[in-house]
Amino acid sequence: LPQLRDFLLVYNRMTELCFRHCVCNLNYRLLTAREESCLHSCAARLVHANHRLMGAYVQLVPSLLQRRAASRE
Repeated sequence: LPQLRDFLLVYNRMTELCFRHCVCNLNYRLLTAREESCLHSCAARLVHANHRLMGAYVQLVPSLLQRRAASRE
């Protein structure tokens, strides 16, 4: 359940950020081609950045856990 909550928080932040950056005109029901392209690029950049961040986190966690275990002993 905590993972789902975290995922939804990230998803909602990403959606809001990209929407504010890309959607300029709310007078039409559908997005323009430019807005769609911008949203796609924005979301792709944020997903890529998130993957890189999680990769770095996964690499750092074992050493952090070892340090904690060593400090407790």
